[in-house]
Amino acid sequence: MNNWPHIFFARHGETSWNLEKRYQGSLDIPLNETGQGQADACGPLLVDMLAQNNVDPLAIDWFASPLSRAKETMERIRVAFEVELPPIRFDDRLREVSFGIMEGKLHSELEEDVGVIAGKRQAGYWDYRPPKGESYEDVADRLNSFKDDLSGTCIIVAHGGVLRVMRHLVENAPKEEVVNWPPPQGAIADFKDATMKMHYA
Repeated sequence: MNNWPHIFFARHGETSWNLEKRYQGSLDIPLNETGQGQADACGPLLVDMLAQNNVDPLAIDWFASPLSRAKETMERIRVAFEVELPPIRFDDRLREVSFGIMEGKLHSELEEDVGVIAGKRQAGYWDYRPPKGESYEDVADRLNSFKDDLSGTCIIVAHGGVLRVMRHLVENAPKEEVVNWPPPQGAIADFKDATMKMHYA
């Protein structure tokens, strides 16, 4: 649960499927106009957060999920910096949790034996793997492997499910809490010293 470096984490901006409350998971759904605005607003926020923490944006690693909604969010955030930044490192371990047969379906369309919406989940949902999909524990395995390759302070742009798992791994937030927590968009989570502080654009 420990030994994570200082991490600034942004969830990608809104997509049309987020707005519709439709499971997207591993599917590559682009940002909508609102999501683009959220990503743009996170740029100046991150500039300020790095400055307040005396972090040199040129001396850290910049990671993103390879899915286009995370890629575009990262690219829009970086526009706020008036220097040439290190290249973005796209890492498959930062992909959203795969929801398997749930992907493409509205939250309201799911049978209770296939998926439970956030807010109604028990702690055991952490280990639930939908048919052809992943569990949050599977994502935790990915992130622990990712952690082993980190050399220090970094920026991550990824997904809501990944942010949920990060909260459990970094600050030991209870599983039942994180599987029900709605990760915000248009915000940056500051993970430092085994705690998370959320900053809103």
